[in-house]
Amino acid sequence: MSTVRLRIDVSGTIGDQAWRTLQQFDPIQKAAFGPQFGSSGPEKHPPTEPHAKGEWIGAEITLQTPLLAQYAVSHYLEQDRVLDADVVD
Repeated sequence: MSTVRLRIDVSGTIGDQAWRTLQQFDPIQKAAFGPQFGSSGPEKHPPTEPHAKGEWIGAEITLQTPLLAQYAVSHYLEQDRVLDADVVD
């Protein structure tokens, strides 16, 4: 198994909206989103209000092989809200 970590720009969205609107890479085994995978810091707004400019939250994608992980990095980096994507094996 290989793991890809993402940094997702959540500014202007509410909750996990930015994560839900990403086009996911089809062959993923598992995917998770949340501050446990990194963030720009503690949120200074109520959960019902949009994220502030510059806020990002991490995600982790698990794939079967290192080659699929490299393809996934390219796939996610093509999307506007993805700030960074790296294989972390």
